[in-house]
Amino acid sequence: MGSSTPRRRDGASLTTSSSTSRTVTADVFASVTGRLQLVNPLELSKEVICEPGTVVAVRALAENPLYPDVEKCDGEFVKVKQGMIIVGALGSRQALRGFVGYSPYKLAQGDTLHLLNLGGVIGRCIGGHKDVGEAIPVEVLGCVAKGRRVLTIRHGALPEVQVLGRTRPVILVLGSCMNVGKTAATTEIIRRFTKDGVKVGAGKVSGVAAMRDTRKMALAGAVKVYNFVDCGYPSTVDANDVGAIARSIVAKLDAEDVDLIVMELGDGILGHYKVDTVLRDTALMANVAAIVFCAGDLVAAWGGKEILGGLGVNIDVISGPATDNCAGTTYLENALGVKAANAITETEKLYRILAPKVALSHA
Repeated sequence: MGSSTPRRRDGASLTTSSSTSRTVTADVFASVTGRLQLVNPLELSKEVICEPGTVVAVRALAENPLYPDVEKCDGEFVKVKQGMIIVGALGSRQALRGFVGYSPYKLAQGDTLHLLNLGGVIGRCIGGHKDVGEAIPVEVLGCVAKGRRVLTIRHGALPEVQVLGRTRPVILVLGSCMNVGKTAATTEIIRRFTKDGVKVGAGKVSGVAAMRDTRKMALAGAVKVYNFVDCGYPSTVDANDVGAIARSIVAKLDAEDVDLIVMELGDGILGHYKVDTVLRDTALMANVAAIVFCAGDLVAAWGGKEILGGLGVNIDVISGPATDNCAGTTYLENALGVKAANAITETEKLYRILAPKVALSHA
């Protein structure tokens, strides 16, 4: 009588067990699952829970030379190869310059989903961008379990903070879109204040799961770093209130031994990532000492000022590609009446603008 043990397409086995349907050995634990500290072998549950954050094991069905990598829990990038078993989490993405997809509404073993980003967010892709090619299709092997419990990245998440009081001063970095220099500005701010002896805590509040940006913050000198994944979300597209995520991160950082909190809001002030819910959170915004707005061009800078002004939020300094030379900074300061400083080439100017704002918050 032949063996009933399921086989991977590359010949490795998926083992059956009595308490769960199978066990599997993963080739890669994607960074979105990092807080769970998973190890091989993994149990795959008979039960399927289909919601954002559910941890799933999938098999890559193809490769993508234009978007080839997945990020491991230690931040290392590895190329996705056909047949590779990846452990990630269900979630959504709405990237103007990347993949567009959603956390599936129903799920079954054998379904085909897609790898939506390098952090291991897995969903159903419905669109993309010419620069990143086609999202890698993956076969769902099952939901990862511990004992009889299906795992989600919400297990072990930071506690949600309902009421936020007075905290250390916050510098909030936001922008008109993805890829307009927000992380560059955030890291340079951290680096410069750290150089001045300030203990900086940092956070990334919105976006889609990946460690790349928060690792840059830590390398710049931040003594503690958290992001929305630490709050149990694979993507803030899947969150109703990003303000609650921001409160949790600020409260956690405030409890650490830090003097200053620098937070980046991923994506733009308009879009699917719920950035506006942070800006409408009055308790949180009461702790914001300075706003840095990154813009790709002058129109984006003008629009940012108008939109934020309508929310009662004033920009303290504009950075990003709109400030790459004096053609931009001169126009912004003279025509819009907002200070402008490029985070890379005018770090000292940016610091001189921000430092008094932070000092005033201690008064």
